[in-house]
Amino acid sequence: MTAFSFACTGVRADQYAAGPTLVFRLRVTAGDNARVHALALRCQIRIEPARRGYEPAEADGLADLFGERSRWGSTLQPVQFAQVSVMVPSFTGEIETDLVVPCTYDMDIAATRYLTALTDGEVPLLMLFSGTAFTGTGGFQVEPVPWDREAAFRMPVTAWREMVEQHFPGCGWIRLPRDTMDALLAYRSRHALPSWEATVAALLEMGADPPAHDPLRALTATTGRTDL
Repeated sequence: MTAFSFACTGVRADQYAAGPTLVFRLRVTAGDNARVHALALRCQIRIEPARRGYEPAEADGLADLFGERSRWGSTLQPVQFAQVSVMVPSFTGEIETDLVVPCTYDMDIAATRYLTALTDGEVPLLMLFSGTAFTGTGGFQVEPVPWDREAAFRMPVTAWREMVEQHFPGCGWIRLPRDTMDALLAYRSRHALPSWEATVAALLEMGADPPAHDPLRALTATTGRTDL
């Protein structure tokens, strides 16, 4: 069987993508300068949070994922980041190709919460590879890419922040249930608020008032719900 090895040599934000996308530069090496007709490759990317240190502010932002810092010895477990496929074209010995990874800014996703909490430094990633290789010099044969093929990579936090800023400049993104969105929309319309920012700001301002002006009471009045 052909001995494959993998290495990630860099990452960049795709400024032309329709949604948030990172492009990893992947180097694939086939042992003994083997001839590879094509390589159908699958890659699972994990964040390994235990492989870096954290400032106090970062630790505060990670509390909902891993708990208090005193518990991190047992809770700092790998976080799933992405699972993608790529078709590597014909090569002999070695090739570099792009691994395109669509991302999300959904704060319900653990990887997004983790990345958002980081202020600087690098993100420790582990890339796990599998797939099917079509090889041979005087003929054609099919062989698997062993499941133990992997590559470690430390992604600069700035690459993630640049990607997010391209698609959500100066903004965050929150996914809400439909009934909550309906209640927010009704509240915005009733008070003739010009934007979602103004709507949330008005509710936050109400939160500083005495309990009689409970913002949840105002928000749920349009739906009759009391369990928001």
